[in-house]
Amino acid sequence: MFNYIKKRLLYGLLVIFGVVVLVFFLFNILPGDPARMMLGQRADEESIEIINRDLGRDKPVALQFLNYLNDLLPVSVHNHADEESYFFLAPDKYEPYLKICSIGDGTVVLKAPYLRRSYQSKRKVSEIISAAFPQTAILAVTAMGFALVVGILLGILSAVYKDSWIDKLALFLSTLGMSLPSFFAAILMAWFFAYILGEFTHLSMFGNLYTVDDYGTGEYLDLKNLILPALTLGIRPLATLITLTKNSMLEAMSQDYIRTARAKGMRYRRVLFHHALRNAMNPIVTSASGWLAGLMAGAVFVEYVFDWKGMGVVIVDGLEKYDFPVVMGSILFICVLLVVINILTDILYGILDPRVRVNR
Repeated sequence: MFNYIKKRLLYGLLVIFGVVVLVFFLFNILPGDPARMMLGQRADEESIEIINRDLGRDKPVALQFLNYLNDLLPVSVHNHADEESYFFLAPDKYEPYLKICSIGDGTVVLKAPYLRRSYQSKRKVSEIISAAFPQTAILAVTAMGFALVVGILLGILSAVYKDSWIDKLALFLSTLGMSLPSFFAAILMAWFFAYILGEFTHLSMFGNLYTVDDYGTGEYLDLKNLILPALTLGIRPLATLITLTKNSMLEAMSQDYIRTARAKGMRYRRVLFHHALRNAMNPIVTSASGWLAGLMAGAVFVEYVFDWKGMGVVIVDGLEKYDFPVVMGSILFICVLLVVINILTDILYGILDPRVRVNR
């Protein structure tokens, strides 16, 4: 088991390193100058050079990459003697940090990964992500909860009443959900339920988890703003879970132990939920865990349409303003999140099924 976990962790670290390399070089060869975006139309060449020198963009790409790795690694080196040195880190950049040892003019420190600062707001990228990610997490968990409850229920009904109108309705909803892109579904939901039926639903096309009251005295929790983005985001996993639950239930109900339980006179409801559903849950849980990770990473378009102040709005705003540290930090954070969820899922599989450890 130890070797299995070690192998999973090694694969995860290799994936993260590959994403770091790809993200860095991709955003450093893109056209556009962040310095010009910061200074506006009145930018002159001297001011642009000063800004690029301050951002470290006047150095060779190889040195910029080494500095970026030094920022991200938990064990890094900074130089007390030359705080303007490009390769070494300024001593106050990572407060608080733990000094490990000294190597010549440099000091080896233990710190949290540093995602740098926003070009526009000068805030730490880690602070921006920590403020936006809880909104995305709440949205993703709510959407996944909706998809699980409705998807499993419709899947069970489709399996029990196969070829009935319920089965056909579930098949229609599943096909429709998989065929609708998220951004288009978000526009449709906002237009129909918030604009056309707004007088009846009292739902807003735009909103956040917290809303400023009419008197401007403070914020209050406004859960109705969560309904439309959560339903929109949950459409695609709902479509998958309906089909997956139906197929898993049909396979489980055709097994010999189900017929034996029925022959013993056990109630049909108990056979359905206690035996068939429990044995059909493995692929459902697998799909749900993958979808939850995907929703946290793929809520960009839905959040932007509904102006939900999560990671999606942060990423799009950073792209529009050439705020590369914000975009790069957000992508790396999502990558690490996906890798961690996949590693935990693989470890859980290895615990539940020893055959997985042997085959991998």
